[in-house]
Amino acid sequence: MVPLLLVLLLALILFGAGFALKILWWVAVVVLVIWLLGFLMRSTNAGGGRGRWYRW
Repeated sequence: MVPLLLVLLLALILFGAGFALKILWWVAVVVLVIWLLGFLMRSTNAGGGRGRWYRW
């Protein structure tokens, strides 16, 4: 009975980790798209060059 419960617990943990990793991949893709849009649509500064759109 205990080995069966351990296998079921392991399957549940691996399923949860797989689901979380898939969500994290989608979050990474969304952040990359937002970063690329911000990089392409940044405004020019007073000197005529491109300004920074982030605050680092």
